[in-house]
Amino acid sequence: MAILNSIINWINYKRIYEIELYRQHAREIQEEVLFNLLNKAKDTEWGKKYDYENTRYLDQYQEKVPISRYEEIESFIHRMVMGEKNILWPGEIKWFAKSSGTTNAKSKFIPVSKESLSQCHFRGGKDVLALYYHNFPEASVLSGKTLTLGGSHQVNSLSNNSYYGDLSAIMIENLPFWTDFHRTPPTDIALIEEFEEKIKQITQRSVKDNVTSLAGVPSWFLVLLHYVLEYTGKSNIVEVWPNIEVFIHGGICFDPYREQYKRMIPSEKMHYMETYNASEGFFAIQDDLASSDLLLMLDYGIFFEFIPMSEIDAEKPKALPVWEVETGVNYAMVISTNGGLWRYMIGDTVMFTSKNPYKLRITGRTKHFINAFGEEVIIDNAERALKEACLSTGAIISEYTAGPVFMAENQKKGAHQWLIEFATKPDNLDRFTDILDQKIQELNSDYEAKRHNNATLERPHVMAVAEGTFYQWMRERGKVGGQNKVPRLSNNCNYLDELIRINESLAKKNL
Repeated sequence: MAILNSIINWINYKRIYEIELYRQHAREIQEEVLFNLLNKAKDTEWGKKYDYENTRYLDQYQEKVPISRYEEIESFIHRMVMGEKNILWPGEIKWFAKSSGTTNAKSKFIPVSKESLSQCHFRGGKDVLALYYHNFPEASVLSGKTLTLGGSHQVNSLSNNSYYGDLSAIMIENLPFWTDFHRTPPTDIALIEEFEEKIKQITQRSVKDNVTSLAGVPSWFLVLLHYVLEYTGKSNIVEVWPNIEVFIHGGICFDPYREQYKRMIPSEKMHYMETYNASEGFFAIQDDLASSDLLLMLDYGIFFEFIPMSEIDAEKPKALPVWEVETGVNYAMVISTNGGLWRYMIGDTVMFTSKNPYKLRITGRTKHFINAFGEEVIIDNAERALKEACLSTGAIISEYTAGPVFMAENQKKGAHQWLIEFATKPDNLDRFTDILDQKIQELNSDYEAKRHNNATLERPHVMAVAEGTFYQWMRERGKVGGQNKVPRLSNNCNYLDELIRINESLAKKNL
């Protein structure tokens, strides 16, 4: 193993050096990315429409090309799905990542080009490994297999020329054959569509393997790991896979699940490494496991812009390149990619914590917040407040969501209702609620003002729901498994009403 690690570290040396150049040459790297993209796409329909051939400067690009959301480019993507070439990106796109997000039930089909697969998504996976070995030169992760839990794919019903599925499934389908020796389960099991059948077969196959790492979304992986323990009769995951050492995770905030993983994998050598990747691209990696900040990856064929949230509703909001951002400001992220997305607002909000190198944390979604009473509570506020409440009361959260309680005849003031499924309930739910409330006030001055003397908002309403409530809710919505996420915050009470109905039904069954 020592010889193998020496070879791996030698191979990784050049890449680690290139990543170190992010510190001194971020602007040069990103400008090169942008103008390579423009040159590549200048003869596409989109490139001709916006005169990419004669675009020489960033301000020209920003002036010519509008910021777009999915709705603005949907017609172009539909034509690509039907087999038309040279629309948003040169040539024909064969693969489309299906994504519904959490703000809209309508499916989105994100083009996945050969370049975005090789230069972005696959490169991100390689860099995760390079950075992990850079942190832990004696790691033995490659001595075993990576257990993955992704989605499924199928032939697009609109065209026999194109395919769609979760991004994870597209990557599995396009990986070189030799990667099968280092991952489990095999492709035919990994791409099973029905989630319960998938985890059953994954378990039966993978418990026989030497699993050294996990890769997937924390919430759905918990379902799989619980099934593994039930199937094997073991008390923890280390008894099943004694050489396990790292969970590479992304998609949702890990903090609500951290304690559950520590319980299930009680090993001092276990590490957790976060990535920020989506159907649209691979964006950032946790390069220092002692900090939760994510390093923005600047050379993956993605040009980044950032709109201050204070300007998000402006007719022509000012979008900043990475070298003009400031720390501590909440930004909406805009990307131009080697998959044919141009000044595309993906819906995520981020905040930079460092500019040397550029590191950030995900703060939420542009449409995922509670602002029913002018309080502007974002996901980052919620996650940090819940973490504090859990630490103080011994609670562990499985899932949660929150939304507004509007003023009515029997509700004189507004409030926030929190529906929380606890893996371990707090020692005192009232104390948990008070800590949650106080921490949000510390983090958010608008919320604090509305809560002052119960002026507009009264104390939060926290309800502990029955085990399985969120799983049943996601199942009813057809969003079990893969990259589906529980929406954390909403500006209406629709989700709350549905979850309360399911909770009451489960409570009756348990009587």
